[in-house]
Amino acid sequence: MGKVTAIGLRKARVRKALSRRLNGRPRLTVFRSGKNIYAQVIDDTKGATLAAASSLEKDVKGKLKTGADKAAAAAVGKLVAERATKAGIKDVVFDRGSYIYHGRVKALADAAREGGLKF
Repeated sequence: MGKVTAIGLRKARVRKALSRRLNGRPRLTVFRSGKNIYAQVIDDTKGATLAAASSLEKDVKGKLKTGADKAAAAAVGKLVAERATKAGIKDVVFDRGSYIYHGRVKALADAAREGGLKF
C-alpha cells in the first residue's frame, strides 16, 4: 500500500465511501498542485480515463493569469464537463480526493455542474 500518511488515509476513506455510491457511474476526480489543477472522468470498471482537462492546456492557459486560482479551476471544470458530455457522460460521482470541498475544488465542481454534469 505504501506509506501510511494522514493524506493517504483521508483519500482512502473518501474512495471507500464513493465506491458504495458509484452504481456504475464514472468518477470525476480532482488533483490540485501548487501551480495547476487537473480533473479526470474515470471509469473504474474498465480502468480507463474517459475525459480529462487541466490548467496546463494551451487553450485554457492562454486565458488565465495563473493555473492555481478559482478562475482556473472553473475553466477546467467547464472544460471537463464539456468533454464528458461529448463522450456521452452525464452522471458522475465527485471524488475530491484528500482535499476539503472548499476553494478551488468547490469552484471546479460548481463549474462542472454548470457545464451539464450531475452529481
